[in-house]
Amino acid sequence: MSDGHESCGAKGRKEQQDQQDVEIRDRLSHIKNKLLVMSGKGGVGKSSVAACLALFLARRGYAVGLMDVDLHGPSIPRLLGLTEGIQLSRTSGKALPVACSENLHAISIEFLMGENRDAATIWRGPIKIGVIRQFISDIEWPELDYLVIDSPPGTGDEPLTVAQTIPDAGAVVVTTPQEISLADVRKSINFCRQVKMDILGLVENMSGLQCPHCNEVIDLFRSKGAALLAGTEHVDLLGTLPIDPEVVRLGDQGALKTLDMQSSRFAQAFNGIVDAVLQKTSAGRIQETPSTEERKETDMEKVMFAIPVAGGKLCAHFGHCEQFALVETEDGKIKGTRMHTPPPHEPGVLPRWLHEMGSDVIIAGGMGARAQGLFEENGIKVIIGAPMDAPEALVNQYLSGALVTGENICDH
Repeated sequence: MSDGHESCGAKGRKEQQDQQDVEIRDRLSHIKNKLLVMSGKGGVGKSSVAACLALFLARRGYAVGLMDVDLHGPSIPRLLGLTEGIQLSRTSGKALPVACSENLHAISIEFLMGENRDAATIWRGPIKIGVIRQFISDIEWPELDYLVIDSPPGTGDEPLTVAQTIPDAGAVVVTTPQEISLADVRKSINFCRQVKMDILGLVENMSGLQCPHCNEVIDLFRSKGAALLAGTEHVDLLGTLPIDPEVVRLGDQGALKTLDMQSSRFAQAFNGIVDAVLQKTSAGRIQETPSTEERKETDMEKVMFAIPVAGGKLCAHFGHCEQFALVETEDGKIKGTRMHTPPPHEPGVLPRWLHEMGSDVIIAGGMGARAQGLFEENGIKVIIGAPMDAPEALVNQYLSGALVTGENICDH
């Protein structure tokens, strides 16, 4: 008899889960793009990035939802000032998100956790999985262009549940420049690939503090770490965000939505990130970032590599090289190498010249952030931190997936 009861119980749970799956699909069916903001570790500003992404998109006129499913540390209510007197409305048994502005609606799992919002959430995995699924299925969203989801940090039960429950979401992975954060981000990237989740790209937060007195940028947590990681992992770097005391102050006051979205360095940088997200989702669905395998397939086609050379090997800085080696490849094999003397090194000249020469990828030892942007604007992928090997050796390493890059030796 016990086996029969257990069988009936398992069948009932399966039917309940199937019904919940139908409700979740129905709830999310009228949302064009879902963006899962995640991080390998806590403390990197993931929730602030999620909140700003929703705010900036809404300010541009898009219909945006912001969903906070961080069970142990929900921060969205505090960042947006939604901590007092929040009463969720319901329709047909489903909860309605809170209207924050004309184009932005938000919901947090904190709203369902009782009056004492400082109480610790002490739940085991199966309970957390059930709560997150129930929460997602119980929200009645309006028609949305974007749903931004603030996911718990790490690669455990909570982000796995979100990834499996919303399989068409694209990941925006937040990190800081130092290696201890980047090591966890590598795990997040591998997590996304294992669960077949598209990666829109990386956001490097806390990337330098501008001194208010002399305007010098101080790299408190190193610099350009995410750019190096993006190159080695074949994902896009959506942008870097400076430390901005004003953003910290407004977040602590629950007034993040009053942030001036135009004037500060932070605002300008974040607008660049929004531009990148919009470009990747311009067709009304997420344009997936190619996986390593897909990138290799692309590399098997005709690709022209540009390598700055001095003394027959890669030059430490592309702007100081004697010549450029243009290495032509097809089907993953080198077809030929041509040496060209570059024009005088002035801002913007080399990226345009190499674009005109048909270059697709530049492999360099060091390169400043401005130059990287100029190359990308000219449609040339940038690989930095490469070793000082011969041009053909570097290209073969890249094509085989064995190219090891290190620090960007350029500091400007």
